[in-house]
Amino acid sequence: MTTFDQIVPALTEMLRDQREALSRIGPLIINRDLNGRVRLIVNEEVQSNPELMKHIRALTRQMAERLGRHTFPSDQAVLFDAHIDAIREELPGFTLEGLDNIWVVDRLVTESNWAAILPVTEGAPRVVFFSLKGGVGRSTAMAVSAWALAQEGYRVLALDLDLESPGLSSALLPEHRHPEYGITDWLVEDLVDNGGAVFERMVAISPLSRDGEIYVVPAHGKDPGEYIPKLGRVWMPRVDPEGRREIWSLRLRRLIDNLERRYRPDVILIDSRAGIDEAASACITDLGAHLALLFAVDSEQTWSGYRILFRHWRIAGVARAIRERLQVVGAMLPERDRVAYLERFRERAWILFVEELYDQVLPEADPMEPWSFDQADENAPHTPWAIRWHPEWMAIRSLHDHVSAIDAAGVDLIFGHLIDNLRVFISSQNQS
Repeated sequence: MTTFDQIVPALTEMLRDQREALSRIGPLIINRDLNGRVRLIVNEEVQSNPELMKHIRALTRQMAERLGRHTFPSDQAVLFDAHIDAIREELPGFTLEGLDNIWVVDRLVTESNWAAILPVTEGAPRVVFFSLKGGVGRSTAMAVSAWALAQEGYRVLALDLDLESPGLSSALLPEHRHPEYGITDWLVEDLVDNGGAVFERMVAISPLSRDGEIYVVPAHGKDPGEYIPKLGRVWMPRVDPEGRREIWSLRLRRLIDNLERRYRPDVILIDSRAGIDEAASACITDLGAHLALLFAVDSEQTWSGYRILFRHWRIAGVARAIRERLQVVGAMLPERDRVAYLERFRERAWILFVEELYDQVLPEADPMEPWSFDQADENAPHTPWAIRWHPEWMAIRSLHDHVSAIDAAGVDLIFGHLIDNLRVFISSQNQS
């Protein structure tokens, strides 16, 4: 019996065996519907060619035999369309290995699937703070990074995109300084072309700013209002009067682009939702991020979760589009046996990257330069940017007081490695 995980390998094997016939059929789309059942989408011109239709019917019979309940009956397994190229451009998908003319499209309940990686945006570098699980100090680290960079004269735009568990604004703003609106308000108002009504009232300057500025864009304003009904609408696509559809993540990108033009930051820091869901996907894949910081602790749960994500990128054929933007962060390093912990952490991260993202080291005669790093390479993405664990920095609700009271030496002791590397990265991006 075939299961969902066996669909792509089975199709790849079948289609490779018929590569010659498929080259005459032209572009082919494999559509997996919401229930995980497969249909083919073929150019409608094929219907007028008996020989090609013979190959199509043979393929659908083979699909029925191999995929079982994960395909439609052979007489229902093909859709003909005159606009194959338009479908490929409109819907996210991936090609099968060795079959560049065949495109796999997934129909999902959510509109973010991690496999559509948009190019890095021009302008200020965008850095996403991401973790698979909460409670690893991700938001705290971002708030402290914003503070440290502003101390050095940077103009920092800090966005709280953890919409379902907001908290960044309380770290950087006292309660009386919160703006009237937030990101959730704008996303809801934008659906009815009313985003401009809240745009100028959704940003506050943190009093923690010194030589630079920290522009804070919270998830919600000082009065959340009907936050839950609003939250249920932020993921909606916007449809303009001409029927053009803009998915929520691209609406969010438009907002960030407008904020960048308005405030002209040197760097944009984005606090992502934890986990592998549509909000987190948008932060890493759809906003043109220059760098995604992957917060991790040395646990089976951590490495298993990142393996799922990395493998999805590899299978979908988009690993090359995202891997050079990734950087592991070693969160909450223990005081005891820290050196041994870090070595074990780096080894496990390296194994994960080798198995899922790094290129295989090819013979010297091969002209391709592999993208790969030694385990001990200090500049490799698997080598963690380290954050030490400290009890005073665990409660984000009191971070504002902590930053006000603890001197730069205290910040450097805990977060110095992260901040130093961020500073180097931002400088390199702004000079390029």
